Amino acid sequence: MSTTYRVLGTRPVRHDGADKVTGRAIYGGDFQMAGLLHGFILRSPHAHARIKRIDTSKAEAYPGVKAVVTAADFPDAAEKMVDFGEGDTPLSYVRGNVLASGKVLYRGHAVAGVAAINAHVAEEAAQLIEIEYEPLPCVLNAPDGMKPGAPILHESLRTKELGEMGSEPSNCAEHFRHVMGDSAAGFAQADVIIEREFNTATVHQGYIEPHNATALWNTDGRILIWCSTQGSFVVRDATACVLDIPVSRVKVTPLEIGGGFGGKIPVYLEPVAALLSKKSGRPVKIIMTRKDVFEATGPTPGSYMKVKIGAKKDGTITAAQAFLAFEAGAYPGAMVGPAGMTVFAAYGIANQTIDGYDVVVNKPSTAAYRAPGAPNAAFATESVMDELADKLGIDPIDLRLKNAAKEGTRRADGPKFKRIGCIEVLEAMKNSEHYKSPLGGPNRGRGVAIGFWFNVGLPSACTISVNADGTANLVEGSTDIGGTRTSIAMQAAEVLGIPVDRVQPSVVDTDSVGFTAVTGGSRVTFATGMAAYEAAQDVIRQMRERAAKLWEVDASEVKAEHGVFSQNGHSMTFAELAAKVGETGGPVVGRATVNPRGVGGSFAGAIADVEVDPETGKTTIVRFTSVQDAGKAIHPAYVEGQMQGGSVQGIGWALNEEYYMRPDGTMMNSSLLDYRMPTSLDLPMIETIIVEVPNPGHPFGVRGVGEANIVPPTPAIANAIRGAIGVRMNRLPMNPPAIMEAIWSKS
Repeated sequence: MSTTYRVLGTRPVRHDGADKVTGRAIYGGDFQMAGLLHGFILRSPHAHARIKRIDTSKAEAYPGVKAVVTAADFPDAAEKMVDFGEGDTPLSYVRGNVLASGKVLYRGHAVAGVAAINAHVAEEAAQLIEIEYEPLPCVLNAPDGMKPGAPILHESLRTKELGEMGSEPSNCAEHFRHVMGDSAAGFAQADVIIEREFNTATVHQGYIEPHNATALWNTDGRILIWCSTQGSFVVRDATACVLDIPVSRVKVTPLEIGGGFGGKIPVYLEPVAALLSKKSGRPVKIIMTRKDVFEATGPTPGSYMKVKIGAKKDGTITAAQAFLAFEAGAYPGAMVGPAGMTVFAAYGIANQTIDGYDVVVNKPSTAAYRAPGAPNAAFATESVMDELADKLGIDPIDLRLKNAAKEGTRRADGPKFKRIGCIEVLEAMKNSEHYKSPLGGPNRGRGVAIGFWFNVGLPSACTISVNADGTANLVEGSTDIGGTRTSIAMQAAEVLGIPVDRVQPSVVDTDSVGFTAVTGGSRVTFATGMAAYEAAQDVIRQMRERAAKLWEVDASEVKAEHGVFSQNGHSMTFAELAAKVGETGGPVVGRATVNPRGVGGSFAGAIADVEVDPETGKTTIVRFTSVQDAGKAIHPAYVEGQMQGGSVQGIGWALNEEYYMRPDGTMMNSSLLDYRMPTSLDLPMIETIIVEVPNPGHPFGVRGVGEANIVPPTPAIANAIRGAIGVRMNRLPMNPPAIMEAIWSKS
């Protein structure tokens, strides 16, 4: 297809915009139906304790209560490994995180559910449930969890040590190692070696809409679910698995979603609502409180890291080494795997050793958060790179350019890059007006950093039906978080040769479209967009056949270009031909399923100017520029929005956000008043520079853009703080107390 596009690269109004700005869009909390009950989840007051006894009789007898459930209500099922898109997990872990059995493993761990005539009655009745706990010592970070004699969370957990299963109980679920070349020899060649330790606190995705689910266990045995989710098929499959029923008996309808960023992939409420519905015979809705969202859903892991990099005097990096210990929360699955895949991915380094440790601790089980693991790793690597540039007297962007990954560069975990835009991103940063501008003012510093996210493909399905008025209905299964209804419709419209406002996209339930993986991994515009592209090609093929039938010629003779079908003097627009499909064979429906392998990966960069008050430690972001390779910016405004949103979250992660924990595992700031996320008053306008290095694995060159943008902000800000006050920060968040401590220790 021609690289001169009529739809792609434009900025149309999003299809769902009117409903969202007028309040007509239906979110999970808005959903209503006849006979609806309200549910409440009783949660553990302890971070680590054995459950000795549960007595629900008083709650069951409370007026207005219709059902009470605990883990004992789960059907018997043999232990097995399950995979809902984020790797194999024992069924007992999935069930255990929905309702605790035997032990609670974090404060806020769900223990029982109550359904009643209203939410207040349900909450009051839940307090009547009698639970006898035996409190146990807790462990709250990875280094402590790895110590000999540490409190053990799972007596059955053994360390998978470099592929071999250990024999003793452990909090370390896995230790993996990626090796390329000879690190010892590489460090021996270096003129300068820098090794530093880093810590990052647990942070939350910070979506505004709380988790919610409504379930009806129908009289025909089917479970109907309406919820806010990043993956309706994940909810279907996980609910079916937890309740030990076939997936065909679960139908999930995704409603509008008020933010997710990876945190609305796991299932928390749906199986409980379904069990309560089965017991009560009525639909049940559960909505989490903000406190529950913080204390009982998946934040990103805290981490402890050591990074060592060696280089020659000319800036050539000779070796790199990383030690990454990540908190998994209550169940294995820390995001240390992707951290190990991305920690040095932006650079061509011949000699690398990367060790990763997945460590369970008494915190909520971690979930994805926008390029999970990569921001932690980049904070360490990019801070060391900046110090290396300082010591060598080389411009920090020039040092990165000299060692930047390019086509053919191999990562330590194995894959070799195809066409990528790392160099182009760095060049755009260096040539930007921001980087060339004077810094100005006292106590100011400028920092730069880059980051990588590999993106994923995964299955997607799409159908397109042609209407008699020349419009098209597009049906897909990817939850729309950032405007993907429109970015997918634009790709279909480009193929069909019609304006995008004549394509009407719909995100439908799990019964109405083929299996489609989660909205995550920067995959939707890439993968579901590819499904729309293929479905539109199917429509064009069928429309050419219809035109050939009208003109009594062979279909191979009919050309289709920019929405016009032609053959030797015959010509019809898409709309004209659509009006005649009824007399040429009936409805035209294009369909496609894809499981694409040509993921491109995306590089992003950040330039941050800060001003630090040396009397208080307060850091102000004076100017910030985000640069990212989008491959092809389908809708540039949406790409810019992703870049700005990821940058803002990175700024919050850098300066303020953290789970502030007491030693007993109590989170002390589980409200949006105390958990300090940046607002518009804390930020400058985020400048954006879109780089387009087409991905050869996609017909339009698309790369995912939802995640890489959150990777470089934290180190860029750390490097800027170093320039402002002469102190290098090695811990996140870099809040005023931490900065003042660093200043005092320097003096």
